[in-house]
Amino acid sequence: MPPAKKRPRTYDPAKTRTAVLAQFGNVRAAVRTLTPDQLAAPAGLGDWTVRELAAHLTMALEAVSRGLDGDEPAGPPLALLDWPSSTAPRAAEVDDDVRTLAAAEPDLDALYERAEARFTERLPQATDARLLATRVGPMTLADHLVTRTVELVVHTDDLNAAVPGLDVPYDRQALATCTRLLADALAAKAPGASTEVRVPPYAVVQCVEGPRHTRGTPPNVVETDPLTWIRLATGRTRWQAALDAAKVSASGERADLGGLLPLMG
Repeated sequence: MPPAKKRPRTYDPAKTRTAVLAQFGNVRAAVRTLTPDQLAAPAGLGDWTVRELAAHLTMALEAVSRGLDGDEPAGPPLALLDWPSSTAPRAAEVDDDVRTLAAAEPDLDALYERAEARFTERLPQATDARLLATRVGPMTLADHLVTRTVELVVHTDDLNAAVPGLDVPYDRQALATCTRLLADALAAKAPGASTEVRVPPYAVVQCVEGPRHTRGTPPNVVETDPLTWIRLATGRTRWQAALDAAKVSASGERADLGGLLPLMG
């Protein structure tokens, strides 16, 4: 008998909404402190500057506001676990929009204030099941907000890497949601139960075809911390580099995830 199909993870919409705003607030407070020289420095993402990265972070909220302003699209909605793999084809479009936005908005704090105000004004009246038009297709508001935690956490990490000492904090709920979505996306990409991937304290998933583990210590185990996992899943860190730096422990013949990563290009 085949194993029962796993139910998709559910997220508390109220907690997700709070987490998105909390992480956006953390970023906004940090961006206020950046000097002109820091803003002009390379962001480590292609040829973006830190200013362009900072402008891009406002788009995480603005995508929701714009979706709520528009007409509700026809379904069916994109499944949440299909979102990570759907983003790479839109990279050039995002790049153009970021450059245009950064050039048009010299006052970043005003841009952040406007993005937050639009978001907080529109969100309370919207239902979680409301469909939004997004770059990758229709998504429910609840699912789209989960993806906003990924956008905010991933690019907060980019900002911290680009500006040494900035140390923008991570909202715990936003970090947990981002970690879980990317872990579940791995399990969806490589279904199975022979390998256990642990990202304490937020996620444990089983994946990869092979002998099914039922009790005791699994024969194939991968373990890492949330930020290292997020960097692996998004291509910021390569599998072998993380192993060499002892950022990941991997035991068992099916514990090599190098061929499955990154999940987002």
